[in-house]
Amino acid sequence: MFFNKTRYLFGLILLGGFIFLQAGEAIGEKPRIINVTATAYISRGKNSRTASGNKLKPGMKVIAVSPDLIKKGLTYGTKVEISGLPGKYTVLDKMHKRRKKWIDIYMGNNLKAAKRWGRRKVNIRW
Repeated sequence: MFFNKTRYLFGLILLGGFIFLQAGEAIGEKPRIINVTATAYISRGKNSRTASGNKLKPGMKVIAVSPDLIKKGLTYGTKVEISGLPGKYTVLDKMHKRRKKWIDIYMGNNLKAAKRWGRRKVNIRW
């Protein structure tokens, strides 16, 4: 009887620790911040997709990242904060390998907003 209760309690402690680590950032892990070049892109038509096949709709907060940033941990599905823009953006695509430290921000079908954004340096955090 004692053995079963001990085993049960030990299992709960392990499960609780696992849930705690999954719910937030890993203990001791600091948010990453890096300065990158950011440009904007738009979609035209109603069947617009990323190069990786994801369907794009105006209003989505999506970015594409250069391959070197993927190696730094900005993998598919990662949520990113971009200085100067509200909310969090999701990594849903990868850019060409010639780009380094670069992101491309999806601006729906708003060409004027994309042109206003242009190309600028921003800090991203994830």
